[in-house]
Amino acid sequence: MAAPTTPQDLALPEPAPSSGGASQTFKDLFSGAAGGIAQVLIVRLQTSTLYPSALAAATSIYTTEGPLAFYKGTLTPLLGIGACVSIQFGAFHYARRHLESSLPPSQSQLSYSQYYSAGAFAGVANSVLSGPIEHVRIRLQTQPHGPARLYSGPLDCVRQLVRQGGVTHGLYRGQAVTLIREAQAYGLWFLSFEWLMNSDAKRNRVDRKEIPSWKVALYGGLAGEALWLGSYPFDVVKSKMQTDGFGQGQQRYRNMRHCFAQVWRQEGMRGFWKGLGPTLLRAMPVSAGTFAVVEMTMRAIN
Repeated sequence: MAAPTTPQDLALPEPAPSSGGASQTFKDLFSGAAGGIAQVLIVRLQTSTLYPSALAAATSIYTTEGPLAFYKGTLTPLLGIGACVSIQFGAFHYARRHLESSLPPSQSQLSYSQYYSAGAFAGVANSVLSGPIEHVRIRLQTQPHGPARLYSGPLDCVRQLVRQGGVTHGLYRGQAVTLIREAQAYGLWFLSFEWLMNSDAKRNRVDRKEIPSWKVALYGGLAGEALWLGSYPFDVVKSKMQTDGFGQGQQRYRNMRHCFAQVWRQEGMRGFWKGLGPTLLRAMPVSAGTFAVVEMTMRAIN
């Protein structure tokens, strides 16, 4: 029989740098392009009532704006994703170690509520960077096409946002709902993965490192689905606030609470879930790859 699972086995491994090479670079670029297309469709579905489905949005965008419209605003998240991931995992492990150091003698490992708390802490820390990055991306993706465009690029978008509303109400518009979304999302992300991995190890009486890679990827993908299912309404409100205008007569939402109320009044419950399908399709492979690579790399190193 395999040795019993220890608290160290149950802890999520430290993230390791991904391998390089032309093949990996191509995969990263291809995945980024697919993710960019999905993000454009999601934002359009969230912020407009013109499209009844993702297919209708894709057809309309391609017909009226051309294929390059799918890649608007992808540079900013591409540059910031490494920093965001570092913050997510770094903050999670910091919180996890702090919680483990304060465990009472009767408790040998973290509870799942504590895993959620550590993940939520990581989300709050991540929101400081993800808030403005996503705001700029959304502005670039939803601006008019061609000569009528509002921003020449990410830096110009940042300058105009700060000029129109300052740092707090301009660049960081929607930060309150972003903070709530990130805390809920990453709390569920880490909690779901840990629960699935620990349940598998207990059910099959094996060490965590003996769980096959396909299961690690599956559980990582399911954790990604849980992340969005538990936080998506907040993301919809965030997108609406970050595409809202500035100044009297142009700004539709006074604050997060007003935006929630307006969505409920105009679109009902369905309004909080528009664009969920493409989001879940994108989240499954991305989250699966993230956890699988981290887990397998740590096993190889160790």
